[in-house]
Amino acid sequence: MLEEIFEEQSELFEHHRIIADKGQGLMRLDKFLFNRIENVSRNKIQMAVKAGNVLVNGGASKSNYKVKPGDLVTVVLPYPDREFELIPENIPINIIYEDDYLIVVNKEPGMVVHPGHGNYSGTLVNALCWHLKDVPLFSTGEVRPGLVHRIDKETSGILVIAKTELALNRLAKQFYDRTTRRTYQAIVWGTPEPVEGKVEGNIGRSVRDRMKMQVFPAGEAGKTAVTHYRVIEKLGYVSLIECRLETGRTHQIRVHMEYIRHPVFNDERYGGNKIVRGTVFSKYKQFIENCFTLMPRHALHAKSLGFKHPVSGREMFFDSVLPDDMLLLANKWRKYLADRAAD
Repeated sequence: MLEEIFEEQSELFEHHRIIADKGQGLMRLDKFLFNRIENVSRNKIQMAVKAGNVLVNGGASKSNYKVKPGDLVTVVLPYPDREFELIPENIPINIIYEDDYLIVVNKEPGMVVHPGHGNYSGTLVNALCWHLKDVPLFSTGEVRPGLVHRIDKETSGILVIAKTELALNRLAKQFYDRTTRRTYQAIVWGTPEPVEGKVEGNIGRSVRDRMKMQVFPAGEAGKTAVTHYRVIEKLGYVSLIECRLETGRTHQIRVHMEYIRHPVFNDERYGGNKIVRGTVFSKYKQFIENCFTLMPRHALHAKSLGFKHPVSGREMFFDSVLPDDMLLLANKWRKYLADRAAD
């Protein structure tokens, strides 16, 4: 279970900050980084340089730049893969866009994004490796080919995957720089006040439960996290909301909604799988149990994603409709409200 949290975190790239020693002899930038960063090939470094993900003293540079003493080199690179066999599997996936450089999919709930501890098959990456078996990036055997972000197993919605090393690096930089536009929709307990606002609070691993993340409001731990939300529709004891991510931390929306006491509906890990708002009547309790049966996962969907095309620079935007289970849940609450009004 602890491993599962790592598998679900949103960011798939890391930031390196290296200052060349005073005794550093002149050396090509790509060779310098190859010697200083573990588990990365020289080709990946060169692609990162070409994508503009490597800065020397704050400016973009080239692979043949000669690093000198005191140079500050900053790098954004995908995290290194773990080593185990990746098996392509002929699993249906919902592709909403594809070209020579990227593919955009609408992930079904219940599908893990990429293999990891306890989930070595049946993942989105297994399916992509089958679909893209003739694409070089997907035939290398790497565990996370093309991934620059991910969503939790039970979260549905839109993901972009790169098909080339250059596209991977340029998309990763956009996520790192927070220039992508991501919106989610969720059904949460109660109605947040105000009905449009912002949740800020560092997110890190819980000090009481290592299976969870938590908010550290004073900023003494964790990483900066900002979620903008607005209420779309009040549905009695629950609400349909939209969330716009400014950052992409592990379980960010789920943690932030719990923090403001409006957990995502049926979110087992963050307290949404019990009655948080409502009455004590047995008829209402049965209604909630029926809702949980109808929506056997947390009610969260990655609805839209916007970014610049990694090669053409064209603005891209993809939207999606709510999945059937969330639509049925919303309609069930609408009927509940209508029936109460009629009594």
